[in-house]
Amino acid sequence: MGRYQLADVAVKVVGVGSVGSRAFMALLQGRDDDDLLFLQIKEAGTSVLAQYGGLSWRREPGRRVVEGQQLMQATSDILLGWSSNGNNHYYVRQLWDMKGSFDSSEADKASVHHYATVCGWTLARGHARSGDRIAIANYLGKGEAFDQAIGDFGMRYADQAERDYETFMAAAAAGRIELDTSVNK
Repeated sequence: MGRYQLADVAVKVVGVGSVGSRAFMALLQGRDDDDLLFLQIKEAGTSVLAQYGGLSWRREPGRRVVEGQQLMQATSDILLGWSSNGNNHYYVRQLWDMKGSFDSSEADKASVHHYATVCGWTLARGHARSGDRIAIANYLGKGEAFDQAIGDFGMRYADQAERDYETFMAAAAAGRIELDTSVNK
């Protein structure tokens, strides 16, 4: 970062999830006009869980966000960091729009299944990285009780989903609800 100088800062319009918080974009310039770096600076507030469990052991909200991202993400932004200016806490990251999207209106059954699988694995990986695996393993024990309980729950959940779908389709067949069939299958 020592090679870069701050060239400009702009207020960034945030998405729905960040309404009410400050966000900025910073343009940094390196050795010439082609050596540019964009950073996003976002305000980090107190955790929404603090009202239920007390303040985080990390007093700095920006640090809590950064350490949480580093814990959950397989590969984190090397420029991810935190700072504050008095009472306002921030986290900083490279400004990349690397988000993917999924157009469900154009998706077939195989695409939805693949998308759900990727989401499930991503969520599972994040949860697996965020907990103390040894404490969790000790809590679950060596028997098969947990495995059996999860399997039983999954089967009951699948059965309920099938019953709900059958009820939904019966309501459509009886004219109690109208289906939009204009979407590609």
